[in-house]
Amino acid sequence: MSDHGKKKIGPIVVTVFVVAYLLIYLILLLFMSQLHLAALLLAIPVAVLAAAMVYVLYRRMKEIDGGEEDDLSNY
Repeated sequence: MSDHGKKKIGPIVVTVFVVAYLLIYLILLLFMSQLHLAALLLAIPVAVLAAAMVYVLYRRMKEIDGGEEDDLSNY
């Protein structure tokens, strides 16, 4: 495995766990709630957070492929 491939494992694992947690929460919120409109309004931010997490992973993969392995070097 290349050095870039090893640096991608961490962000991928974290993203999978966070998105899985958010999706489980979303499913439980929608299917176990009796207040469907309120549950839907609460589910929208959760779905947005899951989508944002995937987008951040995509951007991080592009950074790693571009040779910027250390994210803190920008600061």
